[in-house]
Amino acid sequence: MTGGFEKIFRELCELDGASGGEGRVREYILDKIKDSCDSITVNPLGCIIAEKKGRKPADSRVMISAHMDEVGFIITDIRSDGTLSFTAVGGIDADVCAGRQVTVNGLDGVIGTVAVHNLSEEKRKKPVSFDDLYIDIGADSREEAEENVSRGDYAHFVCGYEVSEEGFVTAKAIDDRAGCAIMIDMITNDVLEHDCVFTFVTQEEVGLRGSRTAAFTVDPDFAIVLEATTAADIPLSEGDKKCCFCGKGAVISYMDRSTIYDRELYDTANRLAAENDILCQTKLVVAGGNDSGAIHITRGGIRTAAISVPCRYLHSPSCTAKLSDIDAVYGLAVKLAGHCAEQK
Repeated sequence: MTGGFEKIFRELCELDGASGGEGRVREYILDKIKDSCDSITVNPLGCIIAEKKGRKPADSRVMISAHMDEVGFIITDIRSDGTLSFTAVGGIDADVCAGRQVTVNGLDGVIGTVAVHNLSEEKRKKPVSFDDLYIDIGADSREEAEENVSRGDYAHFVCGYEVSEEGFVTAKAIDDRAGCAIMIDMITNDVLEHDCVFTFVTQEEVGLRGSRTAAFTVDPDFAIVLEATTAADIPLSEGDKKCCFCGKGAVISYMDRSTIYDRELYDTANRLAAENDILCQTKLVVAGGNDSGAIHITRGGIRTAAISVPCRYLHSPSCTAKLSDIDAVYGLAVKLAGHCAEQK
């Protein structure tokens, strides 16, 4: 991984952009790719559709896609004491939220809940729900809070960007800023031989919405979705419940809860990885889903593959992945895109 790539990846992870509020991420990406594409459009849902000419025309139309949005929160009410009621945007477990730092319109906040010593024995046994949580921005009244916050405003996790000596990176929004960073680098460094369409899409975390519209517009023959997927390779998981493993390369799926992947593309991805010494692995559990679920059933159907970065603690402020796995996803995506482009 080059320093330039990692700089872009870091900057993307540090941007805030929950589903439906991807504007800052979109503007960053547009600025990075504007001088390297042959055409760029932004559709009504905020997806970027960028066409890039390769060194030779493609026999088939290929789309590479990643989503810009991250999980986050949205303010639902402002209480009389100045604290904020909120709910999740995307799949966040309420248990990971209490005590976490967040930002709301540039203000620092903390997610709070009732102190444990004030809970009844019965309440202590129940899982935390978002009804039990609030955001404290230091306001003393509803009126003071309303000077800076309104219903419908977003809140985001606060997290730095740290890389360990072993090459593990911890940050928020690795899902799916890793895919976005790979695509930016593909575009700006002319790594693809053939013409290709790149789509940076919105609202994946709340129902694969942007990708459906982008795929309908592009109408590709093949789609390659770049993602991050849960790596449950932790001590409390056993056997195949570990799903996939950080450090063992790109994850190629044959099926998840939204897609049965094109078998030929699945086999080809594994073959290309072996032929090019790219570390890869198969997802061990049929679980989760990604934009492939919307893309592969758009129009008359689109042959689709997903290549994912294994990531621990997904949808939390401390997503953890290995930089070498991101490299593997990048390398395999380039090879698979070339293969698809040459199919007649």
